[in-house]
Order: sequence, then C-alpha cells, then structure tokens
Amino acid sequence: LQRPGLKRVVEDPEDEDSRLVILDPHKIPEFSLGESEQEILKQLNVSPEVSKYNLELTYENFKSEEILRAVLPEGQEVTSGFSRVGHIAHLNLRDHQLPYRHLIGQVIIDKNPGITCVVNKTNIIDSTYRNFQMEVLAGESNLVTKVKENNIAYELDFSKVYWNPRLSTEHGRIVEILKPGDVLFDVFAGIGPFAIPAAKKKCHVFANDLNPESYNWLLHNCKLNKVENKIKAFNMDGRDFLLGPVREELSKGLQVLKEQKPSFHIVMNLPALAIEFLDVFRHLLVGEPCSTAGLPTVHCYSFSKHDNPAKDVQERAEASLGTSLDGRCSMYLVRNVAPNKEMLCISFQIPADVLYKRPCPDEGEE
Repeated sequence: LQRPGLKRVVEDPEDEDSRLVILDPHKIPEFSLGESEQEILKQLNVSPEVSKYNLELTYENFKSEEILRAVLPEGQEVTSGFSRVGHIAHLNLRDHQLPYRHLIGQVIIDKNPGITCVVNKTNIIDSTYRNFQMEVLAGESNLVTKVKENNIAYELDFSKVYWNPRLSTEHGRIVEILKPGDVLFDVFAGIGPFAIPAAKKKCHVFANDLNPESYNWLLHNCKLNKVENKIKAFNMDGRDFLLGPVREELSKGLQVLKEQKPSFHIVMNLPALAIEFLDVFRHLLVGEPCSTAGLPTVHCYSFSKHDNPAKDVQERAEASLGTSLDGRCSMYLVRNVAPNKEMLCISFQIPADVLYKRPCPDEGEE
C-alpha cells in the first residue's frame, strides 16, 4: 500500500515475532496471492496467509488531490497543479474555485515540504512591466525568493518581476547556441535568465529591461553570479535600446574586419509584443556590410492562436521587417501556453537589404 507518510511493514499486533506487509485492498480484492508469490514464500518458510488489518488513515496519509476532492463541492474540477518559484507556489485558479482559494492554498502548503507561501494570479500579465497582481492565499507574505535554473542562482521579488520556471529549457537552448566571445543583446532581459548564463560563457552581454524592478534585480543577480563586469545593463524602452546601444555596437562591430569575428545575437523575449519591434531593424545601419556572414541573428518570441502557428508568426515577422523570410528563418515551438495558444521562437539573420540603408551616390545634388 503506497500512501504518503505510511509504513508499509508493521508489527503484527498478535505476534511480536512476525511482521505484516500492508497491501492495498483495492489492488488485492480477493485477499489471495498468486502462485509465483506463494512459491517464493514457501522457499522462505513464510506462511502465505493474508489477514485483515485495521488501518486508520489520517490527513497526513492523503494526497492533496484526494483532500481537495473530498472537501470541495462534488463535480468541481480540482486544482493541485502549480508553478514552484523557490518557496512560493503559484496557482492560476478558475473563477469557480475562488471561494475555496484559501483552503486550496493551505492544503498545498501542508502537502509540499518547503512551500511556505501560496499565491494566485488575480489578473492577466499585460501591464507595461509584465508583472501580474497576485493575492497571497496561505502562508507567509514573503514574495522575495531564490530560484535555481540550469545551475545558476537568481533572487527576485515574484510580485514585481516576471519569472516563469517553465522557460528554463528555452533559456538553456539559446545559451547553447552562443560561443565564447559572441555578443548578446537581450532586449527584454528580465532578471537575467539569458544574460547571466551567456556572460558566464564569456560572451559580451548588453541586457535591457524597461521595468525598474527587473533592472535592479538584474544588477543584483549579476553581482550574485560575479558577472557584473561582463554585462552592460540598461533600463530603457526596448525600441530605444535597439536604436541606441544596439545600433552603436553593431555599427562598430560589423565594420571591423577580423579573422575571428564574433557572432551577434539579439534575443527578444516579450511574446505578446516583440514582433512589433522588428521594424526597428529596417535601415538601422548606414553603409554596406563587410560580409553577410556576420549579420546579426535575431531570436524573437511570439504567441499564436492560429491554426498554423509557424506560418502566422513568420508572416507577422515578415510584415514588420518588410521582406520575405522564406528559406531564411527557423521556427521552434517553445511550449503550449493554453489550449489553442502556442509560444514560438523565430530565428533569422537580418537580411542586409533590411538592415543597411545604402548612402545615396549623389549626395548634395538635387
């Protein structure tokens, strides 16, 4: 019998020299053993008898789903799934579960060691700073927490910055592409889950976030991971960051003729809006590229509710850039966010005719 906090082998109350192995009555309905089991017991000189034993189960021995199913009104969908961010459990409760939210929160604390605070999102992330309002359902109201992702530690205030534990694989995938010496521009950097591992990999990192809280936690996490000298951090609007520091660095970096040129990567992880920023790349630089091989690669994230999400994201990116990306981009499905809502990443090198504005040959003449 497998139950939380339950011993499966107990003393026999009627015979102190023997033990009882507790079996699950639902799985052994007839209280009889199969022939192979009886054979083994015979070899071990154990009499293969099955007896009844009264076992009292308490709150400790039930799983959270069972408890919630027992106490919530019948037919109600039971929520026991949550995202864990350090000591915080983060729920997205449906409307019909809200009257029972404090009870659900308490059960989650009771049943999950290490969780001391349960929060529920009270509105959708669409504020300028991507953080959502939340209500503490149970436990302490301490929302400053520590998390570990891909062996790197981060600290954050979960109520003020955006953090999603389901993106760790994606952070790792992009950092894997980078090579030491490459340059990474992280346009919507948050608290640094792309920027900090890239800096640890000896890349040159320029990280930006509009939310002053995210920017402060980014600086804090750079120090925490001893990469504050490898990351230049900015607290700007994404568009201003691209038109300012990114344009300046690309102008310098792409003009230099070096044997071993670094690759430039631009990460734009703001799936609700990032595609609308791609028009910034139109004629961002003036002149001619030294070589098309060194053109920056963009990794842009987007949500899609379309029947063909990849086609939808590509078409929207093309509309923003004003050029076709056929055969020039790759698409990666990051995760399914909700039924009929996918998060994708489109990666492409910015075509030279988009990035460069060629100077007019007859400047000065009408």
